[in-house]
Amino acid sequence: MNIPSSLFLSAVTVVAAGALFVAALPAAEPESSATSGKELANRMSTGLQDSALVRAKIEMRAPDGSKQVLQLQIKERRTAASTDLLYQVQWPKERKGETVILHQDAGAAPRGTIISPTGSVRSLEASQMGDALLGTDLSYQDAIENFFAWKDQTITGSEVVNGVECQILESKPGKPGVSIYSKVRSWIDSKRLVPLRIEKSSGAGHVLRRIDTTYVARDQHDRFIPGKLIVRNPSKESITEFDGARIEQAQFTDGDFAPETAPK
Repeated sequence: MNIPSSLFLSAVTVVAAGALFVAALPAAEPESSATSGKELANRMSTGLQDSALVRAKIEMRAPDGSKQVLQLQIKERRTAASTDLLYQVQWPKERKGETVILHQDAGAAPRGTIISPTGSVRSLEASQMGDALLGTDLSYQDAIENFFAWKDQTITGSEVVNGVECQILESKPGKPGVSIYSKVRSWIDSKRLVPLRIEKSSGAGHVLRRIDTTYVARDQHDRFIPGKLIVRNPSKESITEFDGARIEQAQFTDGDFAPETAPK
């Protein structure tokens, strides 16, 4: 795996990962435990606030064994007040130029725009945030939301994941309309502050998304980062794997996320 620049695949966004692709905490900062769920969530949320230009590969594997591969360019700008994302397909040729632009203000429902390879534009409403992002097992909501910034954050226990002791953080939005999910559970490596597993559930308690970190790397600043993610949608029995190629820290303006100026 090549991570030549700064950071790759943060928690949430991890998926968006909540946020998938930006920021990590310095290796010297993590502690063995947090005094509260709110403190742990705040540290994770602060680590997501950054801007980056990402190049990544996504492989989607269906239950019948067939697969699709996409190469993407992603622009991401996350602050405490708002998040802007632009996902654009670079390959394969027939999907080149297909673009998804997402925006969310803190505490508000997300919205977005989809641009087809032919250049046609349509709006993406809040009610569509549960739909698949570029046909993957990730939803638009997964890419844009930062559940570590939700109102209710509780540590509900601990569990070993892949031989690593993790604190289980339970996040709830606190008010309707913020997310399509009613609860998110994150298994966070207490020493490295990396989420090794994330489960997102409906109001009925059904797990709608599961995200596993399958590789933890260090960036050039010696910070721990999720290096590879696998996303599962239990209702589809399919798998999507996210693998980073390159990420560069960057500065963006509002115009970088405007449909009329989206790169062709």
